[in-house]
Amino acid sequence: MRSLSFSTGSGNVLIVNMQGFIDCHCHISAGDFDKDLEEVVENAKKAGVLALLAVAEHAGEFEKIISLSQRFPGFIFPCLGVHPVQDVSPEQQRGAALQDLDAALPIIEKYKDHLVAIGEVGLDFTPRYVKSETDKDVQRQVLIRQAQLAKELDLPLNVHSRSAGRPTIHLLKEQGVEKALLHAFDGKPSVAMEGVKAGYFFSIPPSIIRSEQQKLVKQLPLENICLETDSPALGPEKQVRNEPKNISVCAEYISRIKGVSLERVMEVTTQNALQLFPKLKSAIRP
Repeated sequence: MRSLSFSTGSGNVLIVNMQGFIDCHCHISAGDFDKDLEEVVENAKKAGVLALLAVAEHAGEFEKIISLSQRFPGFIFPCLGVHPVQDVSPEQQRGAALQDLDAALPIIEKYKDHLVAIGEVGLDFTPRYVKSETDKDVQRQVLIRQAQLAKELDLPLNVHSRSAGRPTIHLLKEQGVEKALLHAFDGKPSVAMEGVKAGYFFSIPPSIIRSEQQKLVKQLPLENICLETDSPALGPEKQVRNEPKNISVCAEYISRIKGVSLERVMEVTTQNALQLFPKLKSAIRP
């Protein structure tokens, strides 16, 4: 255990003895971090981050994520998967298709022993990405194949479910998925509780302080909550690059809403992460 210091809203510095945080969902391979990645990682460690899960969106960034995990061993842990929304160009996006998965599968196979999860996978039924039921069905097929792959590899899923909370949880349950993290869940708390009953975990990003999902934190049991930053997105401030060091923002918010100590939030969320992602245990040293 070590002491970490955090600034509170009142300007006081809070000293907490703990193991630290795990950022369960982060896009550290994003181009936003190319120029100052060393500094970003160092600042994350100073803020008490013990490990972060680097999630992928498409096959084109898989090698970069693996390379980063080798550059920062025991700190950056790789997750590979096909996101439900794919870029056509910087201005245009579309729903994932089976050919996106076909491009990804050989690389996942190559690095399967290095992975801590399959992700970022899921469903995204935002109207601009799905024009018909056919589009939704294709996304479902992409997710089903990745859920089956995760079971074959005995890996958890790191899941996106924007505008598709209930369909995502129902599909995971139908596929017999037992290990899943639903990141930045935007569905109703009552729907999230269906996931809790299935044994799923939900990760809370720093944007919770400006989000409409604050009721979710109240209702979710702490035993089903993990922490994430989703960096460079979902930071405490809109349009400002988010970083893993901001993990304390969501931890402090959960502490306040739940009426428990920050130390307790860190202890439980870190244990939750280790339960869901057991390959992280190599990073956690007393």
